[in-house]
Amino acid sequence: MRLTAFLSSKRPHGIKYRGKNRVVPKPKMDHLFMLQQRFERDEENMLILRHPYLTSEQSRDYMKDLKTPMPLSIVGNKRRNALFNKHFSWVDQLAHLRVRDAWE
Repeated sequence: MRLTAFLSSKRPHGIKYRGKNRVVPKPKMDHLFMLQQRFERDEENMLILRHPYLTSEQSRDYMKDLKTPMPLSIVGNKRRNALFNKHFSWVDQLAHLRVRDAWE
């Protein structure tokens, strides 16, 4: 009798917390505190969105006086080219082979 009752109970197959016969975990106090913090954070964000720091006229023209910055790719290319694009002649490349000239 006990074995039949044990075997006939619905148990989840495969992953325990998914599917039709899943085991639903009971909510804990930590979950409620996290939910409350999330609601408070959303309320603060909505308050900021409802009362912006700048008006719409101020936010439209605030970038007009600033110059457009140079892209970082150009800055990096200039630095790399300064290091690696120096002009070397064949004399400079083969200077280590001229060891006997100093002795003559």
